[in-house]
Amino acid sequence: MAMSIDVSGLNAYYGKFLAVRDVSITIEPRSVTAFIGPSGCGKSTVLRSLNRMHEVIPGARVEGKVLLDGEDIYGPNIDPVNVRRTIGMVFQRPNPFPTMSIFHNVAAGLRLAGTHRKSELQDVVERSLRGANLWNEVKDRLSKPGGGLSGGQQQRLCIARAIAVQPQVLLMDEPCSALDPISTLAIEDLIDELKSTYTIVIVTHNMQQAARVSDRTAFFNIAGFGEPGELIEYDDTSTIFSRPSNKQTEEYITGRFG
Repeated sequence: MAMSIDVSGLNAYYGKFLAVRDVSITIEPRSVTAFIGPSGCGKSTVLRSLNRMHEVIPGARVEGKVLLDGEDIYGPNIDPVNVRRTIGMVFQRPNPFPTMSIFHNVAAGLRLAGTHRKSELQDVVERSLRGANLWNEVKDRLSKPGGGLSGGQQQRLCIARAIAVQPQVLLMDEPCSALDPISTLAIEDLIDELKSTYTIVIVTHNMQQAARVSDRTAFFNIAGFGEPGELIEYDDTSTIFSRPSNKQTEEYITGRFG
């Protein structure tokens, strides 16, 4: 069952530098939320804070609360590995294990979690590849290396790998930025299908993509030169792109800055 995310008072640091300041946002289950804003505004930092990937960076830390269905993922007794299993992530560039077979790419997370029965792995691999709209393209070459696929296929393979461990939330950090237009359309269609099962948050620089795929949009901006990122506006995507309430939002989405 897809989960809601409630963020309150989120501050994110790189060493002493405050990169994100006082962000509060509620993300509904089974929806697509887009994070937009100029480079350096903190949108990817916020995204990585939602599944405790930010703290992996040396010197990085987070203050505030991130509640997943009411439970604080930064609570004292919370295992970050379990958080990352529940909140999966797909990165900007497709990153399959290049020499590992397509089958083993998808099964990797399951094996780490202790699943080794071949029949069970086969079922989950097929289900995950079907879920990523990749099964029909690769079903006859599951033993071939994942690195031999096209860029768009590799990104869908990464999505299959992410959903194989049955997360509740999928985070996507500019998942189409390295892809051609046809592959981008395939990923956007897939996002639309996946939102019936998962809560999805996507970071994108592409305004048209945000308008096409998301239900709600959050606009982040740099408060001033060298100052931390702020959440400027968060609303239904149709509202953000037709009648934003903040002048900075309007100037950004119309291309006047950023």
